[in-house]
Amino acid sequence: MKHSPFTRKILQWYAVNKRHLPWRGTVEPFRIWLSEVLLQQTRVQQGLPYYERFIREFPTVRDLAAADEEKVLKLWQGLGYYSRARNLKKAAEMVVDEYGGTFPNTVSELKTLPGVGDYTAAAIASICYNLPEAVVDGNVYRVLARYFGIDIPIDSAEGKRHFRELASELLDRENPGDFNQAVMEFGAMVCTPAKPGCMDCVLAASCAALQKDLVKQLPIKSRKTGVRKRYFNYVVLRDPEHRTILEQRKGKGIWQNLYQFPLIESDKTLDQEEFGELLKKEMPGYSPLAIFEPNPSYQVHKLSHQHLVTKFWVLPLPDNLENGITIEEAHKLPVPVLVADTLKTLKNSYF
Repeated sequence: MKHSPFTRKILQWYAVNKRHLPWRGTVEPFRIWLSEVLLQQTRVQQGLPYYERFIREFPTVRDLAAADEEKVLKLWQGLGYYSRARNLKKAAEMVVDEYGGTFPNTVSELKTLPGVGDYTAAAIASICYNLPEAVVDGNVYRVLARYFGIDIPIDSAEGKRHFRELASELLDRENPGDFNQAVMEFGAMVCTPAKPGCMDCVLAASCAALQKDLVKQLPIKSRKTGVRKRYFNYVVLRDPEHRTILEQRKGKGIWQNLYQFPLIESDKTLDQEEFGELLKKEMPGYSPLAIFEPNPSYQVHKLSHQHLVTKFWVLPLPDNLENGITIEEAHKLPVPVLVADTLKTLKNSYF
């Protein structure tokens, strides 16, 4: 099979420069799927220890399917985008219940699994089953847009179609898994969003963006996602036995099924007097007279589409909490990172 210059060069580069990662030595669908889900919106360096912990705890898809969701969420803690963890558990259950513990081997069936879309299905199909399915993710968009000088917005219907077709044309159909991994690896290691390694790039001589000085401009997005600002006030109850309360978040939205201190959301940052008034209204059973703020009390937690302006308010209580837990017990529950960090501060200073 005759390859395009792009395909030939990037496969040669990959053969020499690919990182030695634990899932690279296998075509077992469970491990490939786990790595792909973990690495969505996550750098390899950050995701690697999570992958190793998950494999230790759940060596097979059956082990993951049988696990308690809280254990899965606790292992996931710190990665963000917690819907990925919930879907991971649901997909494992589906593989066991509907596919007898064996991952499906077609793109259409793979996409029936919760959390598995076009990209993940193509990755599993090509790497595990050698099917000629091209992957298109952020790295692929960036490499192709720059190399071919494509200024079609990657978030438009036309752009998505164009890049999908181009990736399919370039695909090495005899070795699709390596080609897909090569382009993604190249985007992660060389053709990076900021400070790409153009001077040492094996594609430099024929890169349209480099010749036309468009590296910083490509790829193009047509829309910028608006960021919503929210104001969270966490109420840290502390009884005479130094116990507190965490509540589980229910319903849709961020951090579903994770635990947190009782939350009161406001429309601005509050001072102590303002918070005391809001507390009387939202939690009338608690007196605001003894409120104080731990240090630091104020932080901004940035999510992809939301900035959470967060304050923690410690409220000492005169009576014991009926369902109170110790800080040590609270540490064992799956919680958002900002709550986990505050638990450490509270344990050292207030509990």
